[in-house]
Amino acid sequence: MADLIEGVNPTRMELLKLKTKVKLAKKGHRLLKEKRDALIMEFFNVLEEAKGARRQAEARLREAFAALILAQASLGVLKVTECAYAAKETPGIESYTRSIMGVRVPVLELQEASRSVIERGYGLADTSSQLDEAAARFEEALAAVVQLAEVERSIKLLAKEIESTKRRVNALENVLIPRLEATVKYIKMRLDEMERENFFKLKRIKAMIEART
Repeated sequence: MADLIEGVNPTRMELLKLKTKVKLAKKGHRLLKEKRDALIMEFFNVLEEAKGARRQAEARLREAFAALILAQASLGVLKVTECAYAAKETPGIESYTRSIMGVRVPVLELQEASRSVIERGYGLADTSSQLDEAAARFEEALAAVVQLAEVERSIKLLAKEIESTKRRVNALENVLIPRLEATVKYIKMRLDEMERENFFKLKRIKAMIEART
């Protein structure tokens, strides 16, 4: 049997208050279960998106490193390294958030994801098309990795919210609602006992009065 709520007086006013709390708790429990189920659906949708993003990132990285090997074979490792140091800084990432069922998840956008040969910063006179191809492939790979980071972070945040919602559902279902209902039952029982006691008291008083008269 669930524990009773401490400090509750067995009065009709308290009984009405507790009945209202039971209704609110059951409504909250229903809404939280709906939220939990919706979050789980969204979680699996984003999980599928993450699988695709991971495959895409892995494919782009394989292509980028293959292009890098060709560039190194064409120009030499030292020259490619010099061009890498001469290149402009990696483009920044702009971030903001969006809401999925009330959960704020990140949105990451890579600035200047694709740059022209001139914009990359290394010299053109003593380089080759293989180096340009490798740079282009790494730009594509970077964009894919940023996309993967976005969806994987979203998965973690959704999983955390699902776990939190589950705990709240369980707390209402297994602790609060049974405790409220048990207290309502206890107050009803006490009120019935008090009514019976008052009835017998009145009956005794009536019998005493009748005996005197």
